[in-house]
Amino acid sequence: MSEALGLLETIGLTPMLAAIDAMEKSGRVRVIQCELNDYYGAVTKIAGRAAVVHTAIEAGRRIAEQMGGQPVSDVILRPDDEAIKTIVSAAEYNPLIEQKVVFFPEEPSAEGQQTNQSGGDPSPHTEKGRAMNQASSFALGLIETQGFTAVFEAIDTACKAARVEVIGKEKLGGGYVTVIIRGELSAVTAAVEAGKEKVDGLGKLIAAHIIARPSPAVLALLPKS
Repeated sequence: MSEALGLLETIGLTPMLAAIDAMEKSGRVRVIQCELNDYYGAVTKIAGRAAVVHTAIEAGRRIAEQMGGQPVSDVILRPDDEAIKTIVSAAEYNPLIEQKVVFFPEEPSAEGQQTNQSGGDPSPHTEKGRAMNQASSFALGLIETQGFTAVFEAIDTACKAARVEVIGKEKLGGGYVTVIIRGELSAVTAAVEAGKEKVDGLGKLIAAHIIARPSPAVLALLPKS
């Protein structure tokens, strides 16, 4: 692999998605995949020119720190081809939490490789990326809690507070659950603010965040409802 490889690991899915958005918007980097562990953590792997990858990782790290994601980051220059076999994971499904634990910006082929591996780039600088970005004139809202009861009350309150659409739900292990909504920025803001206020006493609020005009990789990595 001739490109530099950037790694950003966080606690919580919401800080990770916010970091991916910041990283992709910072410059021409390719998001390879996002992989969940079994202890409410996630790692995102990006590739590109060394200087750009360093800049992107710092951008992602800053926002993850602001959100309490306790980020750990690293940039590997010209990673060894043998090491890549372990670092870049094949598609994987965890039956315990009943969902995929390795997410690709593009669906992997039958061999577990990305369909855009031959040169496709989901960044905003490509024709596909620009088209996806134009379609993302809405905002995303994320509410992440530890505990189902809290997140169910939060999403019900959010949906009643403003006109938003539920995109999906993601379980991360350790009781961490994230619900994701989309809609106009003002509606999503109102919904997230209303929803997160209902968590207290029912569970622990891990994060609540709004992403305006989400990047192509964030859109592609979202869980499907």
